[in-house]
Amino acid sequence: MTTPAPYDLVTVGRIGVDIYPLQDGVGLEEVETFGKYLGGSAANVAVAGARHGLRTAIVTATGDDAFGRYLHRELGRLGVDDRFVGTVSGLNTPVTFCEIFPPDDFPLYFYREPIAPDLTLEAGDLDLDAIANARIYWSTVTGLSREPSRAAHHVAWEARARERVSEADRSARAARTILDLDYRPMFWNSAQEASEEVGKALDHVTIAIGNKEECEVAVGETEPDRAADALLERGLELAVVKQGPKGVLAKTRDERVEVPPYFVDVVNGLGAGDSFGGAFCYGLLQGWDLERILRFANVAGAIVASRRECSTAMPTTDEVENILEELDS
Repeated sequence: MTTPAPYDLVTVGRIGVDIYPLQDGVGLEEVETFGKYLGGSAANVAVAGARHGLRTAIVTATGDDAFGRYLHRELGRLGVDDRFVGTVSGLNTPVTFCEIFPPDDFPLYFYREPIAPDLTLEAGDLDLDAIANARIYWSTVTGLSREPSRAAHHVAWEARARERVSEADRSARAARTILDLDYRPMFWNSAQEASEEVGKALDHVTIAIGNKEECEVAVGETEPDRAADALLERGLELAVVKQGPKGVLAKTRDERVEVPPYFVDVVNGLGAGDSFGGAFCYGLLQGWDLERILRFANVAGAIVASRRECSTAMPTTDEVENILEELDS
């Protein structure tokens, strides 16, 4: 039997149904119509990667209900392998509502109690071969907020570490173990608990991506250069600090790159970071220099901020490249 090619990108974590209003500038009590979309940060990043042609899969779980069936269907339609998406009976598939107050206020309302299926993942639910051999493995801080998901994340990272059989292999695979510092305070008992768990996670990853507030939870710093330096001091190879309207900063031990933002008329900023993540993974796998990766990811994120939904708003490679060509002309 032929060994299947490794996935370009495997994500793990949050999935759910986004129920987003089709009216702007009003609270949920006044909204009359909604759109229904696949959502959740890990799912959105996987979709974003697939839109750029990456072979992607997600490790997660849904409830055994109509919304769960919808998510399976949408993953397939949007190009993400759903074979590692489990079904948990007795739990509902999560739904998330938001309010849209452009340009910078988008309150989120999560319905994930008593526990979201994606947080019930156990080590035995993981395909460790697929995770270990993925060209990029992407996890988020949300998955560390509850057991048994927290322990399962560490088992997955240990599987990645066991693949470091040579310096070449480390460069090709283990150096692409990414932690999205996606901190949502409502999922945690306290910021201190989150900081402790993120601190443990940083020992197992080589790239971290987050905004200034998320960096504060991770390493106690909000100033971008100091935050990036603190992440590198933890042993990471690359730290990326997103600064919103001030652009994005990335640092390695030998390089500092900062790129300006690409401005758009913001409709909904909630999916921009996930689009950035999928585009970042694509650029990383193309072997681009760091500046080009950041410029590409920045534009990809901005495109989604100019649209209402998240997953189905992810741009194609050509859409991003066309804008970059215009900016360079």
